[in-house]
Amino acid sequence: MKSHIILPDVQAKPGQDFEFLRWAGEYCADHTPDVIVCIGDFADMQSLSSYDVGKKEFEGRRYTDDITSSIEAMDKFISPIQEEISRREVNHMKRWRPRLVLTTGNHEQRINTAISKDRKLEGLISIDDLRYEEFGWEVYPFLEVVTIDGVCYSHYFTSGIMGRPVSSPRALVTKKHMSCVMGHVQECGIDMSQFRGDGTPLIGIFAGIYTPYDETYLNKQTNVQHRQIWHLREVKEGFHYPTAVSLNYLERKYGN
Repeated sequence: MKSHIILPDVQAKPGQDFEFLRWAGEYCADHTPDVIVCIGDFADMQSLSSYDVGKKEFEGRRYTDDITSSIEAMDKFISPIQEEISRREVNHMKRWRPRLVLTTGNHEQRINTAISKDRKLEGLISIDDLRYEEFGWEVYPFLEVVTIDGVCYSHYFTSGIMGRPVSSPRALVTKKHMSCVMGHVQECGIDMSQFRGDGTPLIGIFAGIYTPYDETYLNKQTNVQHRQIWHLREVKEGFHYPTAVSLNYLERKYGN
């Protein structure tokens, strides 16, 4: 049986301290999962936000700053993982080579949207600028579903012909009829109330967020969210034992 670790939405922005991503990377290095999934919206790409155009906070945003901050953030997360891989090889220990899977989110998709709206940008900007593949990730396009050990992963799953995100973890499993994990929404949640015909639970997870920073588009009440990574143990044919590992715990464990 396998183990998976899931990194929820980070939405890395210029000016942030990304030490919290090192903590998550060190947790991965300590627990050596078979699969690490970044569920998307790792980069915020606020310079390409269509929602903030004309607002005061939009002033001064730069595409290059967004790209630089995302690369810095990813390096913080990946470095402890790469160091553990190298340490085991140098010391002739049992090798560890986790599969790294990244499902692109709607924030990364802002790059493709900008190109489609202004063809002059084609060849000048690209999702490749984020260097995800250079960090070792298998990168999947926005809304493509990746199934690993019977668990489906995507930045979000759609419902109905309009393609809107499903509304709850329960809706996730009742509409998709498989164990699924998605990001996209701020709140986290889990549903284990549905079952396959053989009695195996179907598990739906809204992964939530992993960042210590509040969002300006939320208020004092809606910014109060669970912040965590997820560790799925004993993964086999969609069944698993999920654990939310809080940002607070990771700071106590790995913060200096």
